[in-house]
Amino acid sequence: MDDTEPADHSDSPAIDGPLPDEALRRRAEWCRLEDQLAWYGQRSRYCRRWHKILRLVQVAFAATIPVLSLADPPLARWLTALLGASIAVLEATEQINQFGPLWIQYRATAEHLKHEKFLLLAAAGPYRDLGRAEALRLLAERVEEHVSSEHARWVRSAEKSLSPRRRVIGRKAE
Repeated sequence: MDDTEPADHSDSPAIDGPLPDEALRRRAEWCRLEDQLAWYGQRSRYCRRWHKILRLVQVAFAATIPVLSLADPPLARWLTALLGASIAVLEATEQINQFGPLWIQYRATAEHLKHEKFLLLAAAGPYRDLGRAEALRLLAERVEEHVSSEHARWVRSAEKSLSPRRRVIGRKAE
């Protein structure tokens, strides 16, 4: 079978015919899965790109500092100070935005959703021996459960990153 041809899933009880058929593509459960897959994939790529850019620029700046130490002393001091401060700002940007951890988290969620999609299309795992309506209901429950738990992890992470700052601000007010 050519890789470009859609697979025939007509013998699958969960999906009743080749998939994704037009009727399935219009189902809210399927649209939600596709929407979440696209969102997590896009956010994962965005976070990966920014994480790598920030890290590479930091490394380039850090590698430039020893070379600049050989330059004219007044100029070298200013340039090394500027590069050192820039590295600190880049690191703070990475820490505030959490591009690295979010890249991994979003990629893992996207992979989990792809796994659910494959299981549904193959009528395998929890979708085995289910009718179409029942399989789609189960898909909706499993997708929402995973997206909700991922969102809860994100909220906990965001709250944790803010909590030290809140404590410092609270002490200043006392």
